[in-house]
Amino acid sequence: MTLPAEVREKLAELELELSEGDITQKGYEKKRGKLLAPYIPQIQGVDPSLQIDNRIQASSQAVLPGSKHNKSRAANTRDERFRSDLHTEAVQAALAKYKERKMPMPSKRRSVLVQSSVEACTPPDTSSASEDEGSLRRQGRLATSTPYQGHGHPAVEHWFNRVIQGSSTSSSASSTSSHPGGRSVTTTNTTAHARSSLHAERPQVASVRSVSRGYNHHTSVMETADGVPVNSRVSSKIQQLLNTLKRPKRPPLREFFVDDFEELLDGKLPDPNQPKPEGQQMSPLEGDHLGMVNKWPPSLPAALQRWGTTQPKSPCLTALDNVGKPVYTLTYGKLWTRSQKLAYTLLNKLSTRNEPLLMPGDRVALVFPNNDPVMFMVAFYGCLLAELVPVPIEVPLTRKDAGSQQIGFLLGSCGVTLALTTDACQKGLPKAQTGEVATFKGWPRLLWFVTDGKHVVKPPKDWHPQLREASNDIAYIEYKTSKEGSTMGITVSHSAMLAHCHALTQACGYTEGETITNVLDFKREAGLWHGVLTSVMNRMHVISIPYSLMKVNPLSWIQKVHTYKARVAVVKSRDMHWSLLAQRDQRDISLSSLRMLIVADGANPWSISSCDAFLNVFQARGLRPEVICPCASSSEAMTVAIRRPPEMGVPPPGKAVLSMGGLSHSVIRVDTEEKLSVLTVQDVGQVMPGALVCVVRVEGTPYVCQTDEVGEICVSSGSTGVAYYGLPGMTKNVFEVSTIPIISSGVPISDRPFTRTSLLGFVGPDSLVFVVGKMDGLMVVSGRRHNADDVVATALAVEPMKFVYRGRIAVFSVSVLHDERIVVVAEQRPDASEEDSFQWMSRVLQAIDSIHQVGVYCLALVPANTLPKAPLGGIHISETKQRFLEGALHPCNVLMCPHTCVTNLPKPRQKQPEVGPASMIVGNLVAGKRIAQACGRDVAQLEDNDQARKFLYIQDVLQWRAQATPDHPLFLVLNAKVLPFCRASCLQLHKRAERVAAALMGRLNTGDHVALVYPPGIDLIATFYGCLYAGCVPVTVRPPHPQNLATTLPTVKMIVEVSKSVCILTTQAIMKLLKSKEAAAAVDIKSWPMVLDTDDLPRKKSPQMYKPPTPEMLAYLDFSVSTTGILAGVKMSHAATSALCRSIKLQCELYPSRQIAICLDPYCGLGFALWCLCSVYSGHQSILVPPLELESNASLWLAAVSQYKVRVTFCSYSVMEMCTKGLGSQTEPGWLASGCASCFVNSCIISSFHLPSTQATFSIHFRACESYIFDSTLLIFLQGTAGPDPTTVYVDMRALRHDRVRLVERGSPHSLPLMESGKILPGVKVIIANTETKGPLGDSHLGEVWVSSPHNATGYYTVYGEEALHADHFNTKLSFGDTQTVWARTGYLGFLRRTELTDASGERHDALYVVGSLDETLELRGMRYHPIDIETSVIRSHKSIAECAVFTWTNLLVVVVELEGSEQEALDLVALVTNVVLEEHYLIVGVVVVVDPGVIPINSRGEKQRMHLRDGFLADQLDPIYVAYNM
Repeated sequence: MTLPAEVREKLAELELELSEGDITQKGYEKKRGKLLAPYIPQIQGVDPSLQIDNRIQASSQAVLPGSKHNKSRAANTRDERFRSDLHTEAVQAALAKYKERKMPMPSKRRSVLVQSSVEACTPPDTSSASEDEGSLRRQGRLATSTPYQGHGHPAVEHWFNRVIQGSSTSSSASSTSSHPGGRSVTTTNTTAHARSSLHAERPQVASVRSVSRGYNHHTSVMETADGVPVNSRVSSKIQQLLNTLKRPKRPPLREFFVDDFEELLDGKLPDPNQPKPEGQQMSPLEGDHLGMVNKWPPSLPAALQRWGTTQPKSPCLTALDNVGKPVYTLTYGKLWTRSQKLAYTLLNKLSTRNEPLLMPGDRVALVFPNNDPVMFMVAFYGCLLAELVPVPIEVPLTRKDAGSQQIGFLLGSCGVTLALTTDACQKGLPKAQTGEVATFKGWPRLLWFVTDGKHVVKPPKDWHPQLREASNDIAYIEYKTSKEGSTMGITVSHSAMLAHCHALTQACGYTEGETITNVLDFKREAGLWHGVLTSVMNRMHVISIPYSLMKVNPLSWIQKVHTYKARVAVVKSRDMHWSLLAQRDQRDISLSSLRMLIVADGANPWSISSCDAFLNVFQARGLRPEVICPCASSSEAMTVAIRRPPEMGVPPPGKAVLSMGGLSHSVIRVDTEEKLSVLTVQDVGQVMPGALVCVVRVEGTPYVCQTDEVGEICVSSGSTGVAYYGLPGMTKNVFEVSTIPIISSGVPISDRPFTRTSLLGFVGPDSLVFVVGKMDGLMVVSGRRHNADDVVATALAVEPMKFVYRGRIAVFSVSVLHDERIVVVAEQRPDASEEDSFQWMSRVLQAIDSIHQVGVYCLALVPANTLPKAPLGGIHISETKQRFLEGALHPCNVLMCPHTCVTNLPKPRQKQPEVGPASMIVGNLVAGKRIAQACGRDVAQLEDNDQARKFLYIQDVLQWRAQATPDHPLFLVLNAKVLPFCRASCLQLHKRAERVAAALMGRLNTGDHVALVYPPGIDLIATFYGCLYAGCVPVTVRPPHPQNLATTLPTVKMIVEVSKSVCILTTQAIMKLLKSKEAAAAVDIKSWPMVLDTDDLPRKKSPQMYKPPTPEMLAYLDFSVSTTGILAGVKMSHAATSALCRSIKLQCELYPSRQIAICLDPYCGLGFALWCLCSVYSGHQSILVPPLELESNASLWLAAVSQYKVRVTFCSYSVMEMCTKGLGSQTEPGWLASGCASCFVNSCIISSFHLPSTQATFSIHFRACESYIFDSTLLIFLQGTAGPDPTTVYVDMRALRHDRVRLVERGSPHSLPLMESGKILPGVKVIIANTETKGPLGDSHLGEVWVSSPHNATGYYTVYGEEALHADHFNTKLSFGDTQTVWARTGYLGFLRRTELTDASGERHDALYVVGSLDETLELRGMRYHPIDIETSVIRSHKSIAECAVFTWTNLLVVVVELEGSEQEALDLVALVTNVVLEEHYLIVGVVVVVDPGVIPINSRGEKQRMHLRDGFLADQLDPIYVAYNM
């Protein structure tokens, strides 16, 4: 059933209205929905027009039970909104809102799935059907690749399918006319532009030719843009990918590309609707006055002395073992005496060369495990008594611990020479061979001292530690790891340490003898402040719960609170969370003794949900709600704020529900409507006693914030850190004057120094402090601020606890293309299946997009327990980020979404209305530029004693040489051992040719085409001349590869058929191969023409030689396959052949006395001319090196050059690459040692078939120069022996994309070196023409290289597949100017540039630079890209990428990389490849395909066959390791 004509007309009118802006998107969809309503089956009784218009919520009820709560919650009171599961519900509701947009699942090879147990085959085509079966997506246009299941209306679907959404992404604002000269591509090009600029909402349209009206119900037959029908998993996935790409949130384009390279990127215009702070300027908030206390000790060591002598039996610290049994209780008396012993030993018993090792004020490392608080406490106080500075650090378990190198740098900068540790710990450390503790990477040399009893000495009676009053000297150094992963030491003075203990005592109401349970790390932050310092100040009893016990029994801390009737517990929200999961088996515990439950990370967004959930469960066990006291602290400022215990008569705790959108602009907006994107935060209580707090702007000058603005909290008090040890610059920024907050009038707010806390927050009602994030977790994306912790909370709320463990997820940002990009890395559970993980990932993306309004750039899942861990079990974020950027993360699943989050791509290029050819010439004249043309020396004027000029035909030259110089050697073929295995003189070659002619004359007619299928060697040359003697037309064909018949034999067959050869001449071995069983599997062997083997021909002379009637007769056919997969045969006449030989002879100065070495394939182009024609014409000796032999001996070509002392050698880039790779991997350059010097080489001529930017670095003393060969002209330029050296210029790659040439300095960004293509051959004229208007271009303008010469080929014999396109390749005329000369188009882009050098004739030298093949270029976003440039960037991005090829498919850039390494690394490459292409080429990669080495097809000339690869990819024949579809 098709749509009636009138409906189709109305739809077309609607389209027009929308494109011209006469109707809004919404109106368009509504009207369109109504028009289509009668023709679309109704879904579950819902009117279809509604489905298109309003996103149907039908699926949400089915998918997520969470949406039921939403309904009931609205009716409830306001308080209900503070429930902690709000975030989870918000996420569920947000997900329900997205009708499951199906995304194509990446496909993975079986072997990579080490983790997954589920069969990892790719789902069938049906995977793109929408979740409720027929609902139309609200994408403006429908584009699924499958028919509706279960509804018999294929035609409607088919109609939609004809208008396929060309990816509406920023990466492809223009359609792919990627092969202007090669294959035709049907896309609506300019219209797509015009529309996309008008309506940013509407996806672009690339029409794809439809296949047939009849529709198959089960398979989706679709065509590629080339009209090739495709029916494979891959194509349907790409189709799905196109369906999922919504137009990214990007600012409207103001104008298109203007030629100012400085400002390529769109300048961001601030959004006029973004919220701005409106409140008053805040005034500083003062804490309570720090009260005076009777008998307050003058310093912490004095307090220890007091309790150690007056209350020696009083318990100080109880240590537990890993099952929760108390192992040892340290009393105050023991702590005092043991600390004294250690202090005495450190100062007096450690010496080097009779000098004491330590002096007061020296730094000492404390390396104690987390389950030994007793030894740590003794060591810490021992150092304080000895006036040494303890630096507590983590125990380095292995040499490769995450971040341990940074700790080493800290120790080195602190000048630490001694490390204290326990006996057990010392035994466990990695040892060197000598038995001493190994030196860790980056660590200074340390002396390790064990502090156990037997190693310390009792001090003499008269020795007493000096107890001074608290001063500003350093008491201890606490380490802190920054966002970038560097470790800093924060110095805390004695007076600050004492003041902090005083403030904590007052704020928490600590009293003598209280019991406190501490779950935190006692070496730093709250664990140290409460559990080691303040506890001693107040003679409290600390029960220390080691992390190892918490892992075994998460309830242990609650049991200890119950057992010891603890009054205070210090925990993190994680500990509360864990205990909830384990509480079911405990009935008889009571928390009624607690007066204060201090939540050390109360500033985290998920601490509120842990607190609420914990209260819900444990209220029944005696926990009072007001006991929970969140606090906020940072290493620099120590404790900033803490909620007071209830007995202090403080205001009730506060909560705020803030709009996430407001927060991202640093503005506080209490969210009144029930929006999904909200953040619920709890207060962290009041400011600490004796402190002054204010909030300042994060960037720039520290202005004080307004009351409704979020900023960084700054504290001024006597109890903060003093400095970063050894880092005066950073200290100034954080601890000192420069952070004095300034009010708007520019006056400092106070003369006291403030310390930045790195906490982001604001002061709420009742002077309560609220913290909404940390500077370390701040990610600024497109000018909006997001907090890593908030994003983690959203990701965990997607399917809580089911898929990713809490605490095993890392969120950070990486900088790509001038903006931060969010990366989420999580460990997946070992039992998760491939489908589960993919579904989870796509839902996380949707949830974060919905709640935070920010796109995630990359989401990676790694196997369980593989992320680098921080000391206490969390994830080491900076190390994870480092691994991600280095490609060492080894994820098992990865999802990149560059399309949605990269919104700052440069403007797409809008082709200007074409300037006509006449204006172009006038413009150049006005600008003083000459028209770009150049020519070689005039052949007519070149006088030389060229005997061969007397002959019109090359075969006559051979006969003349056979008579005149019969024994003159012409050819010498070398084998892999650099030994000659075949020679031929003039006479020998003539005789062999006669035999071949005699064999042919009886069997064939003159003018018949004969295919010569020979390996490189003399046979090929002799049979070529034999054919000419007999009047036949030879066609040289590369023989099939015996190991790879399936791909090489069809090419042979095709050339034989296309060239209409009536006979094949070959060797016996190849003849057997052509008719073998294996060959029968690849081609129809019965249809071969007559095959003759020439191995044993009888010695008989042919009756008489054939004489062609005119030199314009066809001499031979030159067949080659271009890199775009087009097979073309070029007709070469006798006249052109002679002219070509003469030009090469003159350019390279070839004479009979000369020797040249040739390492090229002899089947087409320059290789053929040098092997078969030039030696006979010029009479020089050619040393022939078959390129295949290089596989077994990489130095063969160089050895031949060296051994025969040749002055001129020819090779190709692939030969150079094989040499450099082969010789580079040899550890000893033995080939140089064996005398392979090449200093006498005058010219090394590189025949190039592809881009000059692939220069192999090859500088062994000789002039590397290029010659360019094109199928139409055979040879235009060649560096000769005379004339200036070839020059290299550097061009701006970004300008090339816009078809402009802009010369830049070497080493400047985006520069590309181009090497001159040698001197133009004698008799050749070159011009640069505009590819579209065919008008001439000016100097240094990029265009197509056109050539006019006597040896131009006469035309194509045939072009397989694309005859019409190539009709004008051989006889084109300029559209303006010199319209008479006949030119041949080369199909290559290049430019001419007049240099300062002069050539032999005294004229200024015109250098020709070739940029690349026109057929190969990719057109993306209106710009022209050369694949090789993108490939070079990709290959550089990771050491394991061996080779790379790129192509486009329906506007998507597909990058195929060969992985040379373990398959584990395959997924690392996805992000690296996407990053590098974005950074260097401003393109978004659509699909990344990782394959095995050798999969990218390369032809005999060393060129990548990208079109073959593309066909293989679409036909699913590559067997990829991994295919990633970037969203």
